[in-house]
Amino acid sequence: MNPQPSKSRVVAIGGRMLSWIEVLGLVAIAIATVVAGIQEIIEMVSRREVGLGDLLLLFIYLEVLTMVGIYLQSGALPIRMPLYIAMVALARHLILDMKEITETEIIATSAAILILAGAVLLIRFGHVRFPYHLSNRDEGAP
Repeated sequence: MNPQPSKSRVVAIGGRMLSWIEVLGLVAIAIATVVAGIQEIIEMVSRREVGLGDLLLLFIYLEVLTMVGIYLQSGALPIRMPLYIAMVALARHLILDMKEITETEIIATSAAILILAGAVLLIRFGHVRFPYHLSNRDEGAP
């Protein structure tokens, strides 16, 4: 009998450990996002005012939670989700900091939003025009 564990067993154990670490990280992100959302709601209630920036921030939190949920369910992250979050974050930046930023920064931020929107459209077009099928390995088959 060989006293050393086989390479495939070590790889399997390492894979399981990384999966657990990944899940713990995702749970930590979800908890932190929920806490941040609750803090934002408490702040809005204490101010007795809800602004567009507050709503956009809550929307970002919701998108992060959706992204974590999709990743936990499918094990894959659609690249469009972070792009949506980035677009909303840039729009929020424009709305909240409009008075403090220069015209050049406004144009650059707007251009960045347009580039991200174009990237989303390109990705969607690519998925429709050039669909891909999961391989047996991607589906979890040995």
